[in-house]
Amino acid sequence: MASIAAVINTLPRIAGPHLGRSLRLWRTLRRMKQSHAGELLGVSQATVSRWESGALTPDAGEQAAIRQLMQAGLDSAADRELARLVNNSTGPVHLVCDLTHRLLAVSAQRERDFGRSRAEVLGTSLWPYASDEIRAAEATLADWGWFEPAPPELVITTRANRSPEVRIYASRFRWVRFQLSDGSFARLVDTIAYDDRRP
Repeated sequence: MASIAAVINTLPRIAGPHLGRSLRLWRTLRRMKQSHAGELLGVSQATVSRWESGALTPDAGEQAAIRQLMQAGLDSAADRELARLVNNSTGPVHLVCDLTHRLLAVSAQRERDFGRSRAEVLGTSLWPYASDEIRAAEATLADWGWFEPAPPELVITTRANRSPEVRIYASRFRWVRFQLSDGSFARLVDTIAYDDRRP
């Protein structure tokens, strides 16, 4: 596992009570006590309790540690089937961990859009390649109820990211949040329409 310092800059910088609520849900599904979560995160049980209640906001390093601890995995048959459906989709679609933006599954069309092979990008965070519009949308997720029990789908419009490493074309796309079997969350991203100027 990468060091916390190494991953801080590769994650969205979003603080707030939703991370504590997500931690409580994740911990509850695992039947994990706050004291054990605190041991894993290097903090006290009281700190975990204050995060989960919203009385305390974790700092950037603590947020990175929480996100790494709760990052989405494809642990069950149902989770793996979701990834298989994404991988075999004929449309431009991909699945990422909702907290870390680590790529979990990618269709062949999206792979062509990225300009990188599946093997090169699977398991890496796409956050460093996010466009300004994607970063702005990420910062408003809590305002749209994204972290509530029944989050809405969100439609986002972005300009191209101009990255030579992983391309994002100017387009309109949809975000949908799924809870996986381990209590973590994944985000399905599918393109609705490309800008006419797409090569």
